[in-house]
Amino acid sequence: MEPSISRSSNASTNGLLSVNIPSHNDVEPLPPRINADDDDDDVVDPDDPFDITHTKNAPAETLQRWRQATLVLNASRRFRYTLDLKKGEDEEHKKGMIRAHAQVVRAALLFRLAGERDLAVGTGVSAPTSGDNFGVGLEQLVSMSKDQNIAALQENGGVKGLSDLLKSDLEKGINGSDDDILKRRVTFGTNTYPKKKGRSFWMFLWDAWQDLTLIILIIAAVVSLALGIKTEGLQEGWYDGGSIAFAVFLVIIVTATSDYRQSLQFQNLNSEKQNIQLEVIRGGRATKISIFDVVVGDVVPLKIGDQVPADGVIITAHSLAIDESSMTGESKIIHKDHKSPFLMSGCKVADGVGVMLVTGVGINTEWGLLMASISEDTGEETPLQVRLNGVATFIGIIGLTVAGVVLVVLLGRYFSGNTKDLNGNVEFVAGQTSISSALDDVVKIFTIAVTIVVVAVPEGLPLAVTLTLAYSMRKMMADKALVRRLSACETMGCATTICSDKTGTLTLNQMAVVEACIGRKKLNSPDDSSKLNSEVLSLIKEGIAQNTTGTVFVPKDVGETEISGSPTEKAILSWAVKLGMDFDLIRSHSTVLHVFPFNSEKKRGGVLLKQNVDSTVHIHWKGAAEIVLGKCSQYLDSNGSLLSIEEEKDFFKAAIEDMAARSLRCVAIAYRSYELDRVPSNEEDLAQWSLPEDELVLLAIVGIKDPCRPGVKDAVTICTAAGVKVRMVTGDNLQTAKAIALECGILASHIDAVEPVIIEGKTFRALSENEREQVAKQITVMGRSSPNDKLLLVQALRKGGEVVAVTGDGTNDAPALHEADIGLSMGISGTEVAKESSDIIILDDNFASVVKVVRWGRSVSANIQKFIQFQLTVNVAALAINVVAAVSSGDVPLNAVQLLWLNLIMDTLGALALATEPPTDHLMHRPPVGRREPLITNNMWRNLLLQAVYQIAVLLALNFGGESILRGNSAVETMQLKNTLIFNAFVLCQIFNEFNARKPDQMNVFTGVTKNRLFVGIVGLTLILQVIIIEFLGKFTSTVRLDWKLWLVSFIIGLVSWPLAVLGKFIPVPKTPLSRTFKRMLMRFKRSRTPATQ
Repeated sequence: MEPSISRSSNASTNGLLSVNIPSHNDVEPLPPRINADDDDDDVVDPDDPFDITHTKNAPAETLQRWRQATLVLNASRRFRYTLDLKKGEDEEHKKGMIRAHAQVVRAALLFRLAGERDLAVGTGVSAPTSGDNFGVGLEQLVSMSKDQNIAALQENGGVKGLSDLLKSDLEKGINGSDDDILKRRVTFGTNTYPKKKGRSFWMFLWDAWQDLTLIILIIAAVVSLALGIKTEGLQEGWYDGGSIAFAVFLVIIVTATSDYRQSLQFQNLNSEKQNIQLEVIRGGRATKISIFDVVVGDVVPLKIGDQVPADGVIITAHSLAIDESSMTGESKIIHKDHKSPFLMSGCKVADGVGVMLVTGVGINTEWGLLMASISEDTGEETPLQVRLNGVATFIGIIGLTVAGVVLVVLLGRYFSGNTKDLNGNVEFVAGQTSISSALDDVVKIFTIAVTIVVVAVPEGLPLAVTLTLAYSMRKMMADKALVRRLSACETMGCATTICSDKTGTLTLNQMAVVEACIGRKKLNSPDDSSKLNSEVLSLIKEGIAQNTTGTVFVPKDVGETEISGSPTEKAILSWAVKLGMDFDLIRSHSTVLHVFPFNSEKKRGGVLLKQNVDSTVHIHWKGAAEIVLGKCSQYLDSNGSLLSIEEEKDFFKAAIEDMAARSLRCVAIAYRSYELDRVPSNEEDLAQWSLPEDELVLLAIVGIKDPCRPGVKDAVTICTAAGVKVRMVTGDNLQTAKAIALECGILASHIDAVEPVIIEGKTFRALSENEREQVAKQITVMGRSSPNDKLLLVQALRKGGEVVAVTGDGTNDAPALHEADIGLSMGISGTEVAKESSDIIILDDNFASVVKVVRWGRSVSANIQKFIQFQLTVNVAALAINVVAAVSSGDVPLNAVQLLWLNLIMDTLGALALATEPPTDHLMHRPPVGRREPLITNNMWRNLLLQAVYQIAVLLALNFGGESILRGNSAVETMQLKNTLIFNAFVLCQIFNEFNARKPDQMNVFTGVTKNRLFVGIVGLTLILQVIIIEFLGKFTSTVRLDWKLWLVSFIIGLVSWPLAVLGKFIPVPKTPLSRTFKRMLMRFKRSRTPATQ
């Protein structure tokens, strides 16, 4: 079944394209894509709640299911950065209430005005209340905008009268001086809204405190403290309980600090997402500003895909259609004209062009009220996060079992009289040991069991994903990529193909007209107008000046002419200026009656003009050269003669192909005369009228050069080596696309440039669904593609098992961006609609930045695997040592405080050190990570088991034979020396093993270590703290000082892990992951049991 993505592939008569972005609820996900090595039904368990390969648009039931299956000790912390399902529902309810309130007010006002008109009692609009220095007050503006009161607008003299009251000019805008802007902000407010305060450090401290095991340990510490003071006095008795309490508080503070720092990073990234850049007219000049700097009185041009930055009224509108679903909740496109002139902040331009006058900003708009009442970020989980919760749950269950066994064994040995103290005396003798002494011993045993749970349940494992994502997102900002969805960051590491736009992504987007064909004459110097007929030149200038969304600003004083608009528009306007075009003068000679805005479906745009002098009508068209040429029946030669084009079409087609073969974008400019009486005079009829595009007269064909970006060929080569296929999807001519693809290295040679490797969008579109799926795998270049073709290609590739990243910049790219595994929008050329539908915004529109995102995506999973290897080694070793010692001798060598210190090294410090490793080139020399690739690879199992077995063997040997090697002054001192040496050697093993974890599959684990200052700093800090603990905090940690010989022994035990890791990498491992083998066996066992139970 096809995903339910509703969109119209055909433009309506006014060029409107209906694009409906599917919501979370109306998308039917595509079948799961399993990599070739995963293609086995035995490894997919439908009952596994943690088997979620794609959290983008995942149903709420699926997300709720894995939460319920998770073993968690501190839910508020564990689920902090996941999607808050309840909060999302509450905020939708709040939005509905605000919308309902606004609609009720508006409906009541319309009803009252209708009644007043019927009774002929006037409009009932209140008299203007003057604002400070302005002819209209804030309250009147807010009331007019919110109620969409046309009567109030008319009373103020319409849009022209209102702009005069606001001291603004409909063409030149406000003067833009600092004083003027300040007055407007003071009088009418700023375009900001009060944001909810972020969580304070104390709230994070409270969250860290909520861990069930830590609460139990605090209670145990309090009991131990009370019993210790009672039996040994205050001076000596507080050490045991106080030590545990201090260690717990240290864990809480370090955890809270780490979490708080992460939250600040996310807050900064969220503010970056909201900081939209837009164009306003100030002092007659087009100026780019932040959306937060918009003020009342600003004149703002609007085009397809823009977000309406504030409340306002229309100055001019051509086929302007607004998507108000963000405010009304209804997915309905509203046409705007002078009969419906009010625009609401936060809405999107679905089609057309227009200019608006800002009348309300910030909290004085419905959008401002909405944003102030809700929190922007409700969290989000990632597939890796879900899977790590599954791993943590599995390890946690084992840890709880082990802790339970240790508790039962220790209690059994204690009460059966088999537990002896350091002096060899039996600790419990029935009828002789006091209740307080027995209680103290039981509390100590219980504390050890609970501490084992703290170490065994890896709460920090799922949170390490958040840490590495927060780090990666911050670094990716420096690499010109803004992450909007966390999951995209890691999914990018699985990407197998990138469908890239050409213009601005693979090319520089610095366009210039380098060739022109006017009539049959090719201009060697396209700026030379001396050989052109004046009539031809006049028509070309008129067509360029009026059929554009760009502007030309000529400073009054000496200075360069400023040209704004899209890169293509700027190139053509610049060419016309060099030909002598006076932009403002030409525009003043005629009036625009109707506009067909350029759109990526039709590949052309047109305008209907009436001359002010003689009322003659011209229709000007501009667009893709071969399409416009197909509409032409005549052409004007360079002498101004009107000739039939039929005999010359081959010449013009050859000229287009010649330009395209040299990587030039070909644009044709044409016009025709029209009769004024055939143009609809009614505004509504004119809005629905289809602008004639037949019998055109060709004026010129221009070739626009857009050079390839430096380094793009290297970036494509890197992708190819990394197993990521780069596909170019462009709206340009197929010959232009082919030339650029060869230049960029996407096509290796001309031999490859055959169908279906290179294909036109219409050819691909015409194929059946099954044929598209087969052909999609072979496509490398798609030319003359529409946004719908891009969507079809994405769907076909995903069905074929590819993990697809797609770039897009236009409004109509939104469905493809939404459908892709990773949607990448363009930060410079991209519309707001495209950006909102994307997962990552490429801030510099550069393909090389896309490749950097792939590196960071692979780095996320690689860093998590490093941390898993490190943490599981500590888990396995610590649990095994304590269990074996407890069962065999009734005592454990690692006490509660020592285990809490290990937990701190493992969870927080270990995650900081390993989860923040920068990406390396090595990551791009291996194929993409499969979606169902096991988190713990066979190499990792080999590495961690080798290290764990070594640590267990050495430390158990010390535990059982240490007393015969070490000689203290007494049995008590010997026992303390032995336990201290075990603890010290164990910690140093982890410090040395942290280096091994950096490079699980490489021999040299020290490569690039000096570049990661955080890693070096944390390892150094851990070592310094360990020295302090052993040498100065013995009373707290139940350790004694070690001489230099025992420190050397500890270091040698830890150091052995380095050569051991190198030797271990020579041990071959099976290609099939162990986890998949066990899963397959489990699934077959389940299936064999199913018939028996039915």
